[in-house]
Amino acid sequence: MTEARLKPMNPPYAAATRAAFARVMPDGVPPLHLFRTLAVNERVFLRFMASGLLDRGSITPRERELVIDRTCFCCGSEYEWGVHIAFFGPQVALTPDEIRDLCAADPDSTAFNSRERLLLRLCDELHATATVGDVLWSALAAEWSPEQLVELVALCGHYHTVAFATNALRLPLEPFGARFGVPAATAEETP
Repeated sequence: MTEARLKPMNPPYAAATRAAFARVMPDGVPPLHLFRTLAVNERVFLRFMASGLLDRGSITPRERELVIDRTCFCCGSEYEWGVHIAFFGPQVALTPDEIRDLCAADPDSTAFNSRERLLLRLCDELHATATVGDVLWSALAAEWSPEQLVELVALCGHYHTVAFATNALRLPLEPFGARFGVPAATAEETP
């Protein structure tokens, strides 16, 4: 791993930055390296935080997490993948086999059910082609509403942006984060 390209922001933080950290970080957990690095440009950081899609949306938390994790894997963002597996994997009941399979080359040979494999295929196809072919779109449209399809595509795109930032800025892995395909310590075990 090479050194991070930018030094992250350290306290004292501006009031708006402090408030943004407080909205997304659990009590007692310091702000993530990603957030502190983006906060070097407070305008970009605050707009980035405002565009997040981790709130209650039209898809289930598990579906949201599968799209985030697979997108981060496709983009090579082990930083963001590891944070999500550590914090959200237990919340959405990801099994060790599923965590491994989030990094499998072929979604159809994974432990996921057929509906969830469609989500992995969506992430793979958007990543590889920046579009979705008619066959996959028809299969997705049979499972999710138009509102949900918009959310799924937007979520994938948002996490491409996150991956661009984590990779281009060469963020070091969080100490509690998982490595690709390997479960992390549970959130209760994190510092």
